Amino acid sequence: MRRPFLVPLLLVLVAACEPSPAVEVRSPDRLNPLGTVAPPVPSSTAEPSSSSSLTIIPPPVSSTAPEQAVVAEPTKPRRLARGEDTPADKKLHEADDLFDAGSFKEAEAAYRKAMLLAPKDPAPIVGSVRSRLAKENVPVDVNSAPKSPILVAVVIELRKAIKLDPEYAQAHLELGRALLVQGRVDDALVAIRRAIELDGSEAEAHSALGVGLVATGDLKNAVTALVKAAELEPKSAARHSNAGTALLASGNILDAIKSYERALRLAPNDPGTLSDLGTALLASNDVEAALKHLNQAFVLSPDNAAIASNLGYALRMKGDLAGAEGKFLAAIKLDEKLVSAWVNLGSVQAIRGAFAEARKSLEHAKSLDATDPRVVATLAELDELEKAKKP
Repeated sequence: MRRPFLVPLLLVLVAACEPSPAVEVRSPDRLNPLGTVAPPVPSSTAEPSSSSSLTIIPPPVSSTAPEQAVVAEPTKPRRLARGEDTPADKKLHEADDLFDAGSFKEAEAAYRKAMLLAPKDPAPIVGSVRSRLAKENVPVDVNSAPKSPILVAVVIELRKAIKLDPEYAQAHLELGRALLVQGRVDDALVAIRRAIELDGSEAEAHSALGVGLVATGDLKNAVTALVKAAELEPKSAARHSNAGTALLASGNILDAIKSYERALRLAPNDPGTLSDLGTALLASNDVEAALKHLNQAFVLSPDNAAIASNLGYALRMKGDLAGAEGKFLAAIKLDEKLVSAWVNLGSVQAIRGAFAEARKSLEHAKSLDATDPRVVATLAELDELEKAKKP
């Protein structure tokens, strides 16, 4: 199993003549460095309060919605056993089974036994690395563990694997993923591109390439890579969600919606996918459809701050300022550092003329991230509103 490896992508929707709202979008599925390098914020993380006669009851959640969320299946790395009738390959097969079952400690031990049986084979080294990263729960986002001693050791091991067989694509791919987590994006892209040269059929390689390109700001080529990953693994909801997020970030809203819809057909009760689709629908100004999906996402995952904030934004677009403010407050209660919720709260407060409250919220957002363009833009708009109100 591979934990997703996310690159946060933020979609900013700006309303003319009003403080700019902000929406969180999951990033390309966190393409795992364990195998695949998510919620809006990531992916990969709200609740309530407000009063006003403006309150509008949100559209009801579909009666078919389940009582519990069912998160999309994580991607699995390519198995390393080759199907050969040798003791080493049989041990690799055993280790692959253990890894797929989530028994990472046992899998690592089995891969190490395979290393003893076939000391010149790079496959057991790759398997051992995957297992160790999963067992130790090493962070998987880009630049999330630049000083991790485990990753330093892993990179050394993977370079040894490549030295044993420079043509072994999986070793280059795992090296690229590890380098992404260290924040060495340029070096990572070199390794990942080499993996693709050696084996262009590996969806994870294209996915990891896409995540690396997102980190460099190359959205055009990131879209190409992430769409290719989805084409190679069409039954993976995560691949389609990744593609959708890159498409959305690049401004291709209609294709993003299509990608998210494909993901949702594969994982109909995944809160993150529902939220992402709702966010894309907001970008297309289809507020009613967006509310349907965001409401369902919130029912399934009421403790996810980003989903609560996104639902609040949809309510704000609907004109339900009281309901929106309640959801932004709920999001902040769940995650006090969620900048978008503070920005949106300030926006709603400014719209209803509570400029002092709005400035307090926006200044708090600025204290969390002074470089966030949403904060800067909304504060500037608040300044204009205050000037316009002065006699």
